[in-house]
Amino acid sequence: MSKLIHMPSQAALLTERDLDKPPILETHNLGIDFGGLTAVDDFNITIGRTEISGLIGPNGAGKTTAFNLLTKVYQPSRGSILLDGKDTANMNTVQINRAGIARTFQNIRLFNNLTVEENVKTGLHHEIKYGMFSGVFRLPSYWKNEKAAHEKAMELLSIFDMQHLANHKAGSLPYGAQRRLEIIRALATNPCLLLLDEPAAGMNPSETAELMETIRNIRDTFQIAIMLIEHDMNLVMGICEAIAVLNYGRIIAKGTPEQIQSNPEVIEAYLGKKKED
Repeated sequence: MSKLIHMPSQAALLTERDLDKPPILETHNLGIDFGGLTAVDDFNITIGRTEISGLIGPNGAGKTTAFNLLTKVYQPSRGSILLDGKDTANMNTVQINRAGIARTFQNIRLFNNLTVEENVKTGLHHEIKYGMFSGVFRLPSYWKNEKAAHEKAMELLSIFDMQHLANHKAGSLPYGAQRRLEIIRALATNPCLLLLDEPAAGMNPSETAELMETIRNIRDTFQIAIMLIEHDMNLVMGICEAIAVLNYGRIIAKGTPEQIQSNPEVIEAYLGKKKED
């Protein structure tokens, strides 16, 4: 696992592996208010180009809200988000996905009545070049694009040894396979940053161990950054190179798994303050 290094130009951490390259994501003083309630405030993170990072915190800390800000489900009340050095101000969810951020959700969102391959193809919509006329009349451009989409979908499925399930209905898959399929569909959009919202939710220990290898495989194969929200601390501590801890909408700690595990403020946030004798 790559060592974390302080960037000399700013108060940020990057892995040793990514230190010579510009960060893929930077947020500065990011925040959002709902009416009079501040849900996320002063959210500052930097993610290296091939980093696996974690965002953890107690229930209700604002983790999914932070993901919704990064993917423009919510527009921030203040602050900025730089993706590969470009300001994402005024982008919507479709534009941010095209720019390179893909995500999965805490509750699996597959098209259960479509096949596994068809689900992956929905992630390839940016690459479809034929128009409605060509599609309706099945012109050569339609078949050319369909062939390319099929080959790409099968290639992605084969990376996770799921190509034999291509014609199965997505809703018929076991839970762990549905999780993997949602990740594959996100990868089909060709992201530079993949956000995983509680990917191990509902998994047994065997499936979680397999997921850890899947996440490493994604990073190594696609050379992209991955950020995950997760409550399974064995998964987080076993795979994340950098971890940010959110509590009441604010980051209270950032560091390596070892630093986070021994941080008194983090321990208090999770376990509550000990009563003095």
